[in-house]
Amino acid sequence: MSYTGPDFDPPPSRRFRRGPLTVALAALVPGALLGWAVYATVGGSGDDGGDASTSAGTSASASSLPPSSPGTPSPGGSDEPDGSDGSDGKKPSTSPGAPSASAPVGTGPLRGKVVVIDPGHNPGNFRHTAEINRQVDVGTHSKECDTTGTSTDDGFSEAKFTLDVAHRMRAFLEGQGATVKLTQDDDRPFGPCIDERARIGNEAEADAVVSIHADGSGTGNRGFHVILPGSVDSGAADTRAIVGPSRALGERIAGNFVRATGNGPSNYVGGGTGLVTRKDLGGLNLSTVPKVFIECGNMRDSKDAALLTSGAWRQKAAQGISEGIVSFLRG
Repeated sequence: MSYTGPDFDPPPSRRFRRGPLTVALAALVPGALLGWAVYATVGGSGDDGGDASTSAGTSASASSLPPSSPGTPSPGGSDEPDGSDGSDGKKPSTSPGAPSASAPVGTGPLRGKVVVIDPGHNPGNFRHTAEINRQVDVGTHSKECDTTGTSTDDGFSEAKFTLDVAHRMRAFLEGQGATVKLTQDDDRPFGPCIDERARIGNEAEADAVVSIHADGSGTGNRGFHVILPGSVDSGAADTRAIVGPSRALGERIAGNFVRATGNGPSNYVGGGTGLVTRKDLGGLNLSTVPKVFIECGNMRDSKDAALLTSGAWRQKAAQGISEGIVSFLRG
């Protein structure tokens, strides 16, 4: 994902310092319980994701997506910030072109709540370059329909990663009683485009929408960050009503992600807070319901890649994101 442009200029890369981040996260997300402060205190690592057998390099056959050039961000033209094999064994539940959905669950603390999970990119996008390069209106300007996303150096694609995390989140949230919908479940040839992704959440009248991603930044850039909508009122985009609740959602997710995974915030964007505000993403600009993006790590860094390719770590990531959603929805 590209972070250059009029709305966002990345701070210079710097080494991650735990002391200031401990203070920042403690002040930012008081409801995150232990969080990074406890993690740093006990000196946990988490670099192997608890699953050495699925470290980077073992999932190269999981994707036919051609990797992005090493050390470069994910394609940034579109909205996409740009099982251990990326599948949980479930078959697509809907016909091509329709958002995947689960049946409403009858019991649990999230009964009556609707959560939309947006797995960034589609595994078939690279076969449909003409379609995903089509320009769509994102309110403030036009952008490409979608991108292929990035991958690890060994070929594990962002699209496979996001679907796997989405499946794990769906199971967790349905267990809490929520109705869960996916914007895509590898059940359509490509897309949906970024404007349609936003529309799916809006039409579902979702109580929360989370778009799942993994970054494609330079080697040495590590950690997660949550992208929040900035205040936009232009053309079809009006985020003013969702800026506040989206920030609350993002803060809950950031805190719980740290606690569940033991991994700290990005050392290259967000100033150590794990939060970045942007005004150029159509999926946020066109949303009328609380929505955030999360970049779970950097696929182009070998240490982060070892985590992202680990099924055990992806389970932790899904748990952290889901628990943040639960915390937000329960107030």
